[in-house]
Order: sequence, then C-alpha cells, then structure tokens
Amino acid sequence: MKKKVEEAIEEIKKGNFILVYDADGREEETDFFISAEFVKPESIYRMRKDGGGLIFIMLRYAEAKKLGLPYLADVIYKCANRWPVFKELIPNDIPYDTKSSFSLTINHRKTFTGIRDVDRALTISKFAELVKGIENMSEIEAQRIFGENFRSPGHVPICIATKNLLKERRGHTELGIAVAEMAGVAPVMAGCEMLDFGESLKKEKAMEYAKKHGFIFLEGWEIVEAWEKWQE
Repeated sequence: MKKKVEEAIEEIKKGNFILVYDADGREEETDFFISAEFVKPESIYRMRKDGGGLIFIMLRYAEAKKLGLPYLADVIYKCANRWPVFKELIPNDIPYDTKSSFSLTINHRKTFTGIRDVDRALTISKFAELVKGIENMSEIEAQRIFGENFRSPGHVPICIATKNLLKERRGHTELGIAVAEMAGVAPVMAGCEMLDFGESLKKEKAMEYAKKHGFIFLEGWEIVEAWEKWQE
C-alpha cells in the first residue's frame, strides 16, 4: 500500500478530512471525505463553504439492506404504475454511470429544520452511531430503532454502495466505503462535492486547496489499488 494512502487512512481514523477525486472520464469531481462518526457542526460548515456541493452519507450495502433502505431508482420504477409521472422520471440516462446510488433522505428526530450545521451534524453522527449498533440486531429490530430515531424525507441524502463495492462500481460512494473498511471505522462516510463557479472544481485547484489546508488528496485508482491489496 502506498504511503500516501496509509496516511489518508490514518487521517480518517483521526476524524480528519481527505479529498478524493474519482477519475478522469467519469464525474471528474473531488469530494470531501470524513468518517461519519466524527462529523461535527464545524465539519458541515467547512463542506458547505469550501465544497459547496451536496452533503451526503455513504453507506455500505450490507447495513443498508439490514435497515431496509432501497435504491431510490428502484422505488421510482416500482411506483411508476401508481404515479405515472415516475415513468417520465426514470433515471435511465445518467451520463457518467449506469445506476444512481441515491436512497432516502433523512433527518434525526431531534433536529429542528434539519438543514442547519448543528442539525446535519447530529443526523450524520447519530446515523453512524446507529449503524455501529445494528451488527447483532435482526432486520426488524434494526429498522425499528432506525424509525425511532430518524424521519424521512430529510436534509441528508443516503447513498448506498454496490454489493460488490469497487468490483462493481467505482463512484465516490464505493471509494468512501472502501476507505472506511481499510480504516476500520464504521462503514458510513460523509462527503461533499467541491464546486467552482458554474462547474465542478478542477482537479488541479482541488490539489492546490488540499496542499494549502494540509489535506491528503487521493485519486480513485489509488484507493482501488490499495483496497485490492488489502483484500488479499
């Protein structure tokens, strides 16, 4: 494993940010990554001020299944007969991938509007706490606890990694969960795209930002390479 990847994993263990660029020819976007366990209001503030994209949760497939979380695209397909407009909205033309990883949006039940820094930090950190606690629960119990603590719709979207992770898809969601697994933290990450005026922030500018603020910058292929070796 490359030293830079090892250092990035240590940063994640400490609750610090790293920056991850997916790949040339894909989204070509850089996202903030942080372990959801460590998200605080100041984490949300940095992501929305310096990132500017959507602040979201990345979740491993196994935990999503236990919580009964569907892919939103599947919900749209299933509901198309009841609500015809869904037939018109079927996401079959995503330019950078074959399927969206988006699931439901949530708020913790103790939030107010759900959008404030303190609210989103509470939702994300408490969701990570929930995920850590469901390992030995049945699906029924896990879903009951989930519903007791969270409501939907909310202000924090959940993205579900594919079942076979980087063997199946190499989006930010899968890259984030691969990093979480290698770091030994809960399989829940928080992320946010870095934007510029009218466009995504160019890779070179994201690298400059990382250098200026002391964040490690990784490209997707570096994570894929490290994860494959880690699995051996």
